[in-house]
Amino acid sequence: MSPRTPRQFEEIREEKKTLIMNVALEHFADKGFHATTISHIAKHAGISKGLLYNYFKSKEELLEEIINRSATEIFYSLDIDRDGILSDYEFEHFIRNVFSILRENGQFWRLVLGIMLQGGVYEKLLGSGLKKEGPDGATLNEFWGNMIAMLQDYFKRKQKVHGDEYEPESEFLMFINIIKGFAITLLFADELYSDDSFEKTIKALLRRYK
Repeated sequence: MSPRTPRQFEEIREEKKTLIMNVALEHFADKGFHATTISHIAKHAGISKGLLYNYFKSKEELLEEIINRSATEIFYSLDIDRDGILSDYEFEHFIRNVFSILRENGQFWRLVLGIMLQGGVYEKLLGSGLKKEGPDGATLNEFWGNMIAMLQDYFKRKQKVHGDEYEPESEFLMFINIIKGFAITLLFADELYSDDSFEKTIKALLRRYK
């Protein structure tokens, strides 16, 4: 048997990290973030506690990585050409990508949302500084900030199309709230959306904001 290549070692490491995160996600959601220990996660992942610490220094770091990967999956498609300016095409691509991800991976996102709503978890996550690197080498906080700024700029540019009566800040806030409502309904009452009604809802969003 030939020795493993560096790429194979990296693939094995990523597989193990993903296993640990999947186990942690389930138990954070089931037992609660505060009640779940590193020892508990290691046991159910089938590895030693010491080995787990080779991948994650703490359960806070574990949660950071879960949120990091989740946010990256959704937001990295926002600015496809990486020029910092959101086009109409990129805006539509983002909307369709977000809700396709939520629809296809509903169980995962229900668990993530459930964890974030547990008392003190969101504050603990913010308190950690979210120092994990997101896409393009930015910290996760910087990454989120850049994405929000890009969306806000998109709505400001729409004022040239709609005229002075158009209020970009209000439209942006309304857009965010509609997106949240649609996402929650899609995750927790997905029976309301047939393929046809799902597509009609997407098109209604695009007619209003594109």
